[in-house]
Amino acid sequence: MTILIGTNNRHKADEMAAILQASIGDHVRILRPEEVPSFPVEIAETGKTLEENAYIKAAEIFEATGIPCIADDTGLEVDALGGRPGVYSARYAGENADFAANRAMLLGELQATGDALRTARFRTVLCYRDALRTLFAEGICEGVITAEEQGDQGFGYDAVFRPAESERTFAAMSPEEKNSISHRSRALAGFAIVLAAYQNTPEELETGGVQETTHL
Repeated sequence: MTILIGTNNRHKADEMAAILQASIGDHVRILRPEEVPSFPVEIAETGKTLEENAYIKAAEIFEATGIPCIADDTGLEVDALGGRPGVYSARYAGENADFAANRAMLLGELQATGDALRTARFRTVLCYRDALRTLFAEGICEGVITAEEQGDQGFGYDAVFRPAESERTFAAMSPEEKNSISHRSRALAGFAIVLAAYQNTPEELETGGVQETTHL
């Protein structure tokens, strides 16, 4: 079995490949975007929800490459900000902003509110697409937003998010530590459970697309 990682974000691709291989096993061949010439250079994330964006990416990549694909969309939901940045996490400070600018905007907004409530969660929605089925899985990691950046590992908002299970931010952890508790690892573990139910199903019994969601 072959699965294509559906992201042009190298950090995310590395993370997803490592977790997916550990969750599913060596019998699955993991392909990265750079190994597939027909991989789309850019995909417009026009969805209003994480689920919509994950589906848009997985479906478009599968149509372009013909290879079973898994894509995700992840949002950071901050309670004091009414769930923002959410689906707009990657472009919170503007369409062309980098994550340093996104983190600065987030910390500035929380400081301006004067709200001691800094609880937040990362939520990842995965979508897998092949010729027979569409599968979804979700993973959530609860935590808090720190008052300042801590750590130099990871990417995105990792330097300002401290998961409930730890006294350190994701950016202060090794990749292995982060992957053991992260939202993305929980979503991928859920996907492995869903996929396993279909791996021994005769294809002649599959008459159309199947949608199923697992929450961890």
